[in-house]
Amino acid sequence: MNLDRSGEPLKVHIFSKHLQFLDFKEAGQVAAELGFDGIDLTVRPNGHVLPENVKSDLPVAVKAIKESGSTCELITTAITDVNSDYDLEIIKAAAKEGIRFYRTNWFEYHADKPMQESIEIYRQKIKALGEEGRQYGIIGCYQNHAGTSIGSSFWEIKQLLETVDPVYFGTQYDIRHATVEGGLSWTNGLGLLREHIKTIVLKDFQWAKVKGQWKAVNVPIGEGMVDFIGYFKLLKTYGLNPPVSLHLEYPLGGAEKGHYEITVDRKIVFDAMKKDLTTVQQLWNEA
Repeated sequence: MNLDRSGEPLKVHIFSKHLQFLDFKEAGQVAAELGFDGIDLTVRPNGHVLPENVKSDLPVAVKAIKESGSTCELITTAITDVNSDYDLEIIKAAAKEGIRFYRTNWFEYHADKPMQESIEIYRQKIKALGEEGRQYGIIGCYQNHAGTSIGSSFWEIKQLLETVDPVYFGTQYDIRHATVEGGLSWTNGLGLLREHIKTIVLKDFQWAKVKGQWKAVNVPIGEGMVDFIGYFKLLKTYGLNPPVSLHLEYPLGGAEKGHYEITVDRKIVFDAMKKDLTTVQQLWNEA
């Protein structure tokens, strides 16, 4: 990753989970018309491209996206192991199409093993993924994610990445999940992982009481608790300007959940995407 682009605009890609009610060509057209730099394509179960069809469908998808005026250099997958069904095929197919980054699945702690032993098991899986990345010229990313999966703590991710080739495997840093788990200490996590950051995810949330319980509720960019100005200032200080995947996880008629059919007018979804994109660009410029 080029560390000298902190003064340039962010390159923002729309997460195709939110466009799965469109075909590849239409998704590419929308991304281009709204001003996105490209698409972060879902290549996973219930995604835009299904893992079992990756050899045939991924080339078709990338070609259609490019012909519609957009690009595809990021994909989101459920990859966990080079020995799993389709995982290595996805890596090979993506590399062949010129895709630069893929995000893996999340890892769960083994109920019958000590937590540290689980981390060691997954560390070896990631090491193997990095070796395949070196061979095929594609970079893998593990996302930090709030909850009980491995990766809610920055130190878990730091341990996962200790043995992998850092050129071909790193982290997809998610500031929304970092704020949920990190509260006031997310800046420490960013500092800890900054040399491992390959791509980033942008989305926002706020704590709200839902049926008597406090929950993290997703909201449009800039309307929640994420300190984007502080975050962007730190990225610039560190010389970081990685590719961005923009997520819209708040209610949008099912588009937020990746539904193939949605219950609102498409324009509502597209307007929300444009609004979040504009807000991200404004906040980056202000930082």
